[in-house]
Amino acid sequence: MNENSKAKPGLSTLCVHAGEKLDSQGATHTPLYNHSTFGFSSTRELLDVVEGRSEGNVYTRYGMNPTIRSVEGKLAALEGGEGALVFSSGMAAIAATLFAYCRSGEHVVCIGDVYGGTYELLGSVLPHQHIDTTFLLCDDIDRIYQVITSSTRVIFLETPGNPTLEIVDIEAVSRLAKANNITLVVDSTFGSPVNQSPLRFGADIVVHSATKYLGGHSDITGGVAIGANAALKQIFPWRTNLGQIMAPEVAFLLARSLRTLVVRVRQQNASGQAIANFLSRHPKVKHVNYPGLPDARGHDIAARQMRGFGGVVSFIYDGDAEATAAFVDRLEFFTIAVSLGGVESLVTQPVTTSHHDLDPAERRRRGIVDGLVRISCGLEDTEDLVADLQRALEA
Repeated sequence: MNENSKAKPGLSTLCVHAGEKLDSQGATHTPLYNHSTFGFSSTRELLDVVEGRSEGNVYTRYGMNPTIRSVEGKLAALEGGEGALVFSSGMAAIAATLFAYCRSGEHVVCIGDVYGGTYELLGSVLPHQHIDTTFLLCDDIDRIYQVITSSTRVIFLETPGNPTLEIVDIEAVSRLAKANNITLVVDSTFGSPVNQSPLRFGADIVVHSATKYLGGHSDITGGVAIGANAALKQIFPWRTNLGQIMAPEVAFLLARSLRTLVVRVRQQNASGQAIANFLSRHPKVKHVNYPGLPDARGHDIAARQMRGFGGVVSFIYDGDAEATAAFVDRLEFFTIAVSLGGVESLVTQPVTTSHHDLDPAERRRRGIVDGLVRISCGLEDTEDLVADLQRALEA
């Protein structure tokens, strides 16, 4: 068969094989190169690598480490990007991207709900650098034409959004961004490469907290930015000079986790859908946020741009803050903890964790009420998770 006529490998195949090379010992997966620096046999060999004439490794802080490069190749393949840059955390990836594309006096538009740390970065940290952000709710997305100015450099969105699972139409926002020469950055942490591919819908850069679904075992902290090489070239010096590189040990564990990404997320999708269906019928639940429900706001968009609806469900318990906390405390298989996407199921009240420091009026405006509960489905049997929720609701 002609090489160019081969079908592109499927996602599970890419999870296992992309970015991998046999080393000199024949290891089937890229080993952990826990080295800070790499040696050369001659000055000419060093200069060939430094000046880009040949591929090689120099210094881990630059990302020039075989373990780091291997996992970056895998992540780029999973998202359909030319390249990827891994970071010490998801917030490091977001911060480096925003600093790379925005200067003093310039402007960001943020659409919909975002992680509390992202909101704080945009709303409290960047203004110190004279970079302002206009926040639009999904309901206000039509106002985007009014808030974009000649100084707008980035449109940032998270879909599905945290914690209300709001869906933003990536393709529609991309058309607007391109028409105005604005960079579109999409946080796809809740979606994962299994469920959606923002670059295919016109995003310029997709970012993830690798701590979540990509890592999948609650034992690493990391982040990644993926896109065209030209787009990543602007971000690279920020990662290097702010010391935000992912450690080789973490990159090694991340590559391990990515090999099972598809089977993990598909099971979490199935549990998420089953739990959303159950909660939507329970009298103690006032409202369920899950894009897989046919009557959910944004369901039609999600059905078009997602391949699965995810393992995160949020819902409003019919009770005040104290009663909601008591319900959460009754759960057995859902551990009270921040984060998501791991093999264990987790539960949080956003008003006590990710959005605790958000102004209460802003929380209410975004539907983050005292009764809001967010759950992340792990790999337990779906029936056990549903039964656990039922016991806690009916106690």
